[in-house]
Amino acid sequence: MNSMEQYQKTIMFPIGKPNDAYKQYFIGQSYISPVSTEQVKIYNVTFEPKCRNNWHIHKAKSGGGQMLIAVGGRGYYQEWGKEPVEMKPGDVINIPANVKHWHGSAPDSWFSHLAVEVKGIETDNVWLEPVTDEEYNKLK
Repeated sequence: MNSMEQYQKTIMFPIGKPNDAYKQYFIGQSYISPVSTEQVKIYNVTFEPKCRNNWHIHKAKSGGGQMLIAVGGRGYYQEWGKEPVEMKPGDVINIPANVKHWHGSAPDSWFSHLAVEVKGIETDNVWLEPVTDEEYNKLK
């Protein structure tokens, strides 16, 4: 599946607009579309093939963190010091606050997930170093 138009037909949420506000924290192009901005913030985040975000931490004094719900394509999630986890539609990843991680598409696939922000006290997203090509190229 090469084009964004072809991929859009396979998922129920809009791909949205280029994620320019966070472009400096991604390798490759990502897109974002708000699903809910009230009560619980939920965004559909779409990654072109080979796109991934930098290592980052969702900091919180209490509560906080993030939940990822895969809704299309194939991607990966990895916590610092652990092996990458493949994500396919229907997979859910619960990311506790203060855990260093990254997520993005597989090298040969578009990927979309719903990103759910978990409410917490004194929350902050801290962006860190990019996932190196050496690390990423080990993925299947």
